[in-house]
Amino acid sequence: MYRRTAYPRRQSSGIGLRLLIAVGVALFSLFSYLGTRSTNTVTGETQYVDLTPEQEIAMGLQAAPQMAQEYGGLYPDQQYQDFVDQVGQKVVASSEARDTPYQYDFHLLADTNTINAFALPGGQIFITAALLDRLETEGQLAGVLGHEVGHVVARHSAEHLAKQKLTQGLVGAAGVATDAGGARMAAAIGQMINLKYGRDDELESDRLGVRFMAEAGYDPRSLIGVMRILEEASGGARQPEFSSTHPSPANRMQAIQAAIDAEFPNGVPDGLIP
Repeated sequence: MYRRTAYPRRQSSGIGLRLLIAVGVALFSLFSYLGTRSTNTVTGETQYVDLTPEQEIAMGLQAAPQMAQEYGGLYPDQQYQDFVDQVGQKVVASSEARDTPYQYDFHLLADTNTINAFALPGGQIFITAALLDRLETEGQLAGVLGHEVGHVVARHSAEHLAKQKLTQGLVGAAGVATDAGGARMAAAIGQMINLKYGRDDELESDRLGVRFMAEAGYDPRSLIGVMRILEEASGGARQPEFSSTHPSPANRMQAIQAAIDAEFPNGVPDGLIP
């Protein structure tokens, strides 16, 4: 009697093909990322950025109007805007930021409720009226703007975009090679990696802010005062630091003091603007 032979399903070949494709996607993403290696002339650090300074400037200029609208537009009193411009341009003109290809524009936003300051790629820098109102001295404003100039000089936005592109490629490769659960796990790991990069960026910008504001004649200890203001404004309602892109103000104060000690090993000189 004829017996039909049961042939095994060719699942292993399907899995092997998925793994091969996944490895190809991962390697392409990795080598594309590593191929953007360069040295930052201000920080001296090796970084991976696939945008030119001209592209960063164009991105920032394009996004600036929309960002301003999200915070209620620009502050209507030109006198306050002029003051922000004056302090910001002084920080740029007195530091290594002046030797970079970026064009720095400082914008005072009309939002009187949101305490915030941020920088777009290429030199578009914003501070809300709510944060400016909380600041007590010109030196504190210089510290905030110096910190944001630090983000631009260190090319943090461009770095983040490159890292995000790499992460998406690796997560995509994991999705090809594994089931949906594995892909979700890979996505969560990628998110945590990028959060750490965000916290590191903030600490680096604090260090650069200390340097830049001191070079402009401002007392860098004023930046510690800014951290106290941010801590008071938060009212203790913060996410755990490991799940936030910003280190806690307390940790930032310690790091800022360490940066000040490194910049002025013999103590902060007299005569700097508080």
